[in-house]
Amino acid sequence: MKKNKTPNPEPRTPNAVASGNIVWHDHRLSKEERSKMKYQKPCILWFTGLSGSGKSTIANAVEARLYEMGRHTYLLDGDNIRRRLNKDLGFSDEDRVENIRRIGEVARLFVDSGLIILTAFISPFQKDRDQVRSMMEEGEFIEIFVDVPLEVCESRDPKGLYKKARKGEIADFTGISSPYEPPADPEIRLAAHSQSVEESVDQIVDYLKKEGYLDVR
Repeated sequence: MKKNKTPNPEPRTPNAVASGNIVWHDHRLSKEERSKMKYQKPCILWFTGLSGSGKSTIANAVEARLYEMGRHTYLLDGDNIRRRLNKDLGFSDEDRVENIRRIGEVARLFVDSGLIILTAFISPFQKDRDQVRSMMEEGEFIEIFVDVPLEVCESRDPKGLYKKARKGEIADFTGISSPYEPPADPEIRLAAHSQSVEESVDQIVDYLKKEGYLDVR
C-alpha cells in the first residue's frame, strides 16, 4: 500500500474553523463498524485520464460488477458533479484545484460510511490527486490511470470537445491548451485503448480481491 504523500494545503478561501466556533462531533458508530456490516474495506477508486479515455464507461462497468458481487458502492462522475455541487466553478487552473478538493471531501465522507467510492474525473494535476490521497488513511486511495494516448482520445471525441478546443472555442482544455500530468506511480494502470472494458474491469476487481478490499469478515 502507498503512504499518503503531502498534508492538505490551506484552502483558497477563509475557513470557518479558523473562527474557533466550529466543534467536531464524533459519531457513535465508527468507520470500521460500518465497513464490517458491509463485509468490505472502504476506499476510493480514483479514475484519472484524458477526456475520451473511457473513465466513466469503465467506472460504471466496475460499479455494476461490484453490485453483482453484493458490494456497497457509489459513483461520482465529473460532468454530474459540475452540474450541481460544483456548478459555480469554471475550468481555470484555480477552479480545477477547487473542483478536485471538494470531490475529495465528498468522497472521504462516503469512505467513512463504509462504501467503495468510484470517481471519474480528468483531475489533470498530480498535486491535486496527492491532496485527496492525503485526506485518506493509508490504503484508502487507489489511483487508476486510464492510459489512452491523446491521439486516440481525440479520434474518439465522444462529446465533440476536442474539435471545439482545436477551433479555440474552448479555453483551458486538458491535453490541448492545458496540461495533463500522468500519474507517476498509480496503483492500477489500464491500457484502455488496447484492452476491452471487460478486461479493464477484471484487472480492477482482481486488484481489489488480492489486496483484501472485498469479502472482509
